[in-house]
Amino acid sequence: MAEPKAGTRTAAAPEARWVDTSASRRATRHADHRASRRAAIVKAAAAAIEELGEAAGPADFAARAGVPRPHVYRHFGSTDDLTDEVARYAANALAERVRPSLSRSGTPPLVVRGIVAEAVAWADENPNLYRFMAARQQSWSLNRDRFGRHSILAEISRATTVYQRERAGNQVPDGVLAGLVGMVDASITWWLDHCDEHSDHVVDRLSRQVLLILADQARR
Repeated sequence: MAEPKAGTRTAAAPEARWVDTSASRRATRHADHRASRRAAIVKAAAAAIEELGEAAGPADFAARAGVPRPHVYRHFGSTDDLTDEVARYAANALAERVRPSLSRSGTPPLVVRGIVAEAVAWADENPNLYRFMAARQQSWSLNRDRFGRHSILAEISRATTVYQRERAGNQVPDGVLAGLVGMVDASITWWLDHCDEHSDHVVDRLSRQVLLILADQARR
């Protein structure tokens, strides 16, 4: 039988192609399983925090997820890694609750009040998870998951700028957005801890404060 000429490509044997495809499928299944397990652990940890509050720890997270504690660290490099993901999970859940309010028609005061009202209601339903999230929201990367330029406060800022008839294109600086997040978190957390106001009063006050700060920023 004639030898193949130099430089001529030969087709891979069927067995080789099958092995490569099989390995790829196994790798995909493994990645999907790992992602699914990570998500399940995060959800379980969030549930444990909501039930137990500050007392919740890695053992509670593992018990909720139905896995031995060492298995948690097969999917997360550290407890901080896991708790950061829980904070993002909570932030995303809050954002999903609030997002429909952004499409409602009306003046910025009405839109802002609707958004704040949903945030307060979610915090009332998930008080320990909200406290936990607020305590962890100390980095801009985590704040961005809740109120980044393409999310809630950016939309409020845009609406307020239009309402104030300022020139288009104004953007609220990152530091101002972070400050607004801190103000809202601190006010809601205080209310959860002390219950010294009716929820409607909290919503009214926070809505006015957010609008005043954004309107002042727009004028500048």
